[in-house]
Amino acid sequence: MLGEKGSSFKIIYEIKCEKEEDKCIFDIDIDRKTLLIKNSPPKIEWAKMDYFACSICPVKDKFDYCPLAIQLPGIIKYFANKYSYQIAEIKVITEEREYFLKTSIQRGLSSLLGIIMPASGCPILAKLKPMVPFHLPFATPEETEYRVFSTYLFAQFLRWKNGLEPDWEMKNLGNIYEEIRLVNQNVVDKLKELSQKDANLNAVVILDTFTEFISMSLEDTDFSDLSHYFEVFLDRTKI
Repeated sequence: MLGEKGSSFKIIYEIKCEKEEDKCIFDIDIDRKTLLIKNSPPKIEWAKMDYFACSICPVKDKFDYCPLAIQLPGIIKYFANKYSYQIAEIKVITEEREYFLKTSIQRGLSSLLGIIMPASGCPILAKLKPMVPFHLPFATPEETEYRVFSTYLFAQFLRWKNGLEPDWEMKNLGNIYEEIRLVNQNVVDKLKELSQKDANLNAVVILDTFTEFISMSLEDTDFSDLSHYFEVFLDRTKI
C-alpha cells in the first residue's frame, strides 16, 4: 500500500534487466487534481524548446524548456545502452494493486512512457490525461482502443452536461491522434540522436503503433471489432 489518498498518487516502475544485479526504480508522483507529474528533475540543455519542441507545439514561445523533455533524462540515461529486445522483470506498483510481467525492455518502457508523456505538461498529450489515474500497464492495442473511446465519449458527456458542444460521432478524435502521432515522431527523432541503442526509440515506436491503431479503428465506422460486445444494448427488445 502507498498510504491513504492525499493530494497526489504514485505509480512506481521497478525494472530489473536479465543478467543484471541492480534494478532501476522510476517513482512517479502525480498531482491528483492537475494530473501533472510533481517530480522536478534538473533541467538539461537538450530539453530546451529551441531543440526539442515539436513543429506543432502551441507553447514553444512561452517556455524555455519542453515540459515533456525535462521528464526524460533519467529514462534516456538508463536505457540508452540497452537493446529493445532485452528481457526484464517489470513490477508496477499503484495505489490499488501491483502488476508484474517478464517482457522486453521496449514493452515495459513503452508502458512507463504511457504515464510520463501525458502527465508531463505537454498541452497536446494532455488530451490523454484522463486515463492517467486509471493506468493499465502493458495494455494491448485492443485494451487501449476501448479505454480511448470510453474516455473520449465520457468527455463528450461532460461537455454536454456543462453546456458545451459534444462530439458524439468522435469526429475530432482522429485530429487529436494525428497531433499525438506528430509528437511521438518528434520524440523518436530526438531519441535517435540521444541514444546509443534502440530501447528508448522502440518504446516510443510502440506508443506510435497504438496511436495508428486508434486512427485506423476510427475509419471502421461500424466499430465491428467492439460492437459485438454490446449486443445487450443494441437489442431494442432488451432495453
